[in-house]
Amino acid sequence: MKNFDVKTKIYFGENSLSRLKELNADKVFIVTDPFVVSGGLFQYIESPLLDAGIKYTLFCDIVPDPPIEKVIKGVSAVLEEKAEYIIAIGGGSAMDTAKAVRKFAGQIDKNYHPKLICIPTTSGTGSEVTSFAVISDEKNNTKIPLSSPDMLPEEAILDEVLVKSVPKSITADTGMDVLTHAIEAYVSINNNEFSGALAEKAVEICGQFLLRSYADNNDTHARRKVHIASCLAGLAFNSASLGLNHGMAHQLGAKFHIPHGRANAILLPYIIEYNSDIRSSTKSQKEYRSCVRKYCNIARILGVSNLNEVTTVRAIVSYIQFMMQEMNMPLKVSQVIGIDEKEYFASIDQMAEDALKDTCTLTNPRVPTKEEIVELYKKIW
Repeated sequence: MKNFDVKTKIYFGENSLSRLKELNADKVFIVTDPFVVSGGLFQYIESPLLDAGIKYTLFCDIVPDPPIEKVIKGVSAVLEEKAEYIIAIGGGSAMDTAKAVRKFAGQIDKNYHPKLICIPTTSGTGSEVTSFAVISDEKNNTKIPLSSPDMLPEEAILDEVLVKSVPKSITADTGMDVLTHAIEAYVSINNNEFSGALAEKAVEICGQFLLRSYADNNDTHARRKVHIASCLAGLAFNSASLGLNHGMAHQLGAKFHIPHGRANAILLPYIIEYNSDIRSSTKSQKEYRSCVRKYCNIARILGVSNLNEVTTVRAIVSYIQFMMQEMNMPLKVSQVIGIDEKEYFASIDQMAEDALKDTCTLTNPRVPTKEEIVELYKKIW
């Protein structure tokens, strides 16, 4: 027996931040990064809280790939405040930190049960509607995926006003993260009709609006659409989980600090080829892996269906790399500034071992061996 539920209440569209005026709270604990405060976005959060007379405490000690030490600081701070709500504002790092802080604070004080509201300022992670978080162990250069029902936010607020000023490079990285989430959830061995419908819609929106959103910050319609696609993809993978693409990307982020969406984008064409077992030299055959049918459906949604299964999968790979080139993204790890070739190849064996153990890899449609993952890491260089 399977089940599907959406426990997070989602507020979206114009003026959705006005929801903050309605909170039944005396004070809230806000988890955000310094950029949100210094860059002017915080005014959109502060204004409705002040209008409602709600006090707030800021916890801004947030960095990319949040390390365990930052989470511990956050736990200490929130237990001191005992606010009724924890509000996470930012990208995946702020939301992952807030989720982990809420979880561990509740384990320390069994009587403390704050509600969690996530307000994304990038259109990529989908973290505002998932029970997943990733924190870093800096001592061991690893990322630790966490998954627990008590990390699922009670509410999410999607307001495009918060993503209008996002730089082009981040729009590209996070947008490709959305597409990767949707595709991986769609072909996951845990997929179902409900997660599939959400993933399909997220893919459709990315195909229609991602390049528009990248090209013009003031294209509010495109920004709103991609912001919603990010949430749809999050709902899809919260139900179906992900795959090897994320399992490998987590290691690239932990070891070389490649932005998560960028790492996913570099890997995506190669993972599609690997999962489908269709490469540049593959010819038509009698039978294909079961995920090939789903990749072909994705191609239909994106408008790149071709003559047969082989040419269609190749068309998806070409389409993804075309989108990356249009958004000035690196197609290979070697094109990412600051990564030493010798250090990269010396790290491959350990990264492959860690990727094999990553929880995301467990739901990949093709069961990989360590040797196959090693080869994939070599190919993406």
